[in-house]
Amino acid sequence: MTDAEVVDRSEHDEFFKSKVLGHPAGLFVLFFTEMWERFSFYGMRVLLINFLTMAVIGSNPGWEWTAENAGALFGTYAGLLYLTPILGGVLADKYTGYRGAVLIGCVIMTAGHASMAFETELSLYLGLALLVLGTGFFKPNITSIISEMYTYLPEKKDGAYTIFYMGVNAGAFFGMMLCGYLAERVGWSWGFGLAGVFMLFGTIQFLLSKPLFGKIGAKPIRKTKEQKATEVKDYKENKFTIVDKVLIVVTSIIGLLYLINDPVSKIGGINLLPEEFLLAKDTLSGDLVIIIAGVLLFLYLIITRIIRYEKVVRDRMIAVIIFAFFTVLFFIPFEQAATSMVIFARDYTDRVLTGNSALIFNIVNTLLTVIPLMIITWVLYLLNKKSFKQIPGSNITLAICFALVWGIVVWMLTQDFSTKSYDVSYQAVQVETEVDGKMVEEYVPITEARPLKEGEVAESKILSISSSSELKVGEPVAAHLELGKYQYLDEVAENKLAVDYADEGLQSQIVKGEVAEIKDNEVEITVSWFSILNSFFIIAFASFFSKWWESKYNPSAAMKYALGLILVGVGFAILAYGSSFIPQGAEAGMVRVSMVWLVLAYLFHTIGELCLSPVGLSYVSKLVPARMIALMFGMWYLAIAIGNKTAASMGGMVEEIQEEYSLSTFFLIFTAIPVVAGILIAILNPLLKKLMHGVK
Repeated sequence: MTDAEVVDRSEHDEFFKSKVLGHPAGLFVLFFTEMWERFSFYGMRVLLINFLTMAVIGSNPGWEWTAENAGALFGTYAGLLYLTPILGGVLADKYTGYRGAVLIGCVIMTAGHASMAFETELSLYLGLALLVLGTGFFKPNITSIISEMYTYLPEKKDGAYTIFYMGVNAGAFFGMMLCGYLAERVGWSWGFGLAGVFMLFGTIQFLLSKPLFGKIGAKPIRKTKEQKATEVKDYKENKFTIVDKVLIVVTSIIGLLYLINDPVSKIGGINLLPEEFLLAKDTLSGDLVIIIAGVLLFLYLIITRIIRYEKVVRDRMIAVIIFAFFTVLFFIPFEQAATSMVIFARDYTDRVLTGNSALIFNIVNTLLTVIPLMIITWVLYLLNKKSFKQIPGSNITLAICFALVWGIVVWMLTQDFSTKSYDVSYQAVQVETEVDGKMVEEYVPITEARPLKEGEVAESKILSISSSSELKVGEPVAAHLELGKYQYLDEVAENKLAVDYADEGLQSQIVKGEVAEIKDNEVEITVSWFSILNSFFIIAFASFFSKWWESKYNPSAAMKYALGLILVGVGFAILAYGSSFIPQGAEAGMVRVSMVWLVLAYLFHTIGELCLSPVGLSYVSKLVPARMIALMFGMWYLAIAIGNKTAASMGGMVEEIQEEYSLSTFFLIFTAIPVVAGILIAILNPLLKKLMHGVK
């Protein structure tokens, strides 16, 4: 060892003296930093499509965008999230260091979440842009800090990453649950704002933990080629030709223009790419021609670079690219969870439970929420015992965070346990309307928009509402029909909704009546609740899959991919069957199916993810020489970005396909894609084994 290495090793050993659950306290600082970042990220993500596509007039109004426009915006956002980390990693390696990059990312993301809470178009776009930039600094570098922490104890690195990724899932779980609940029950700005609050707390606690890390993750020291050569055995300068560099610039510009042009052209009507290019518009639109040209140029770049390597390296890189291609085909259906599955949960899933069913759900939801929160609070207690003297400010910030989380959880559970169903008596008039060429009679509530006309006779009818407020029989109440269900309006909500109608130049459709009967307990499950199932199932099944991969029955990489893809397809086959009960063109909220289909879909999707997702990055690191690891990780993130963008764009077609065909047809598309891909990669298994040259 050199003198510098001896000093580094000494500081490393000192760092490991303060242990929590067998790992240094610093790991758990990173655990909580990542937890709050994932809390804010997934808390915002679960709201965005729901908010953008929600009706502009209602008890909790959104912007009433089409699913296509919302999907275009979300897809560009999700795609860029996986591209900026490539740049963020490079900047950290050369200039800021890992800790500096993480802090910069935290600050930028906090500003992004704060911007989104204002709910204006400008603040939304600015917020998403800041989140993309902040994630670029944060995402690649927090894991790099862990890697540096375990330089001299590589055998403990797997355990450290396992603990760290529990923080990822815990943050996603609580972020989607609590931000989603606040947004849907109180208001969208509350959900977006809560995401920002915890991002701010995460930033502060990480900043105040600096004394714990010493030189770990500090600004880099420039290294010579000779030093790099001693660190990396197979180091060899990997020069890019002028043609390579030109192709990289051209394809990057085309890709970026497409990502930005897609939402800008659909939402703003502004085309950054020409509508005609080489071919007539009615043959192929100009933007499509340019995109195809960009893809072909990119393929040329990849192929010409790969053929320059020696045979073993070349073959292994081809294997990585094949896996990357199937990764795209995995994420196209899997990421429907952020778009079409949100709309399906809101508009076509029966989320109302009453009586014993409501009680059972409330008990299960309480256990599901409180037990993990108790475990993580206990971890915080252990961290505090070991590190309070060194980083008191960081620990106090974490304690405030958890006090706030506990407060919101108690409030949420109290709300659900105290919610009751009420029958409300209201006045309606019988009218005749034409449905499918036939005249049918129906009762229409008497409202400002449909007053009682001369000669008509009003009749007393019953509607059902639910509320956590204690309402009494005979008490006057107001309600509003939204997505097939009447929503209770308190005085503030009623007045605001009346103003919204007036602002739109419309007459109010608020229904007024009085409480006729107090009925059973009732709970309406939030749309965002279903999204937490992925994190829950990961936590529940991760250890099983970990043991499976370590056993003698461990399948090859290709067979893991095949299994993962087919299981995702099975999840969509279940959704396709469940949605077959919804007629073509059915209005949102008019026909609802059991939530069982959605729960089963998330179960199979998560099991599929556990088979495939952890495998990908692992094989990139195994198959690619160290000198090219950064390049190929960039390629991998590019594949995920393409998958996310394509997923959101296709998810935005849900309304169009439901109108022209059916929801079942829509979900069958996402059944076919992964199942066919899974069968294909299983067939390629012998070829991939050959290309991998013994890597397992």
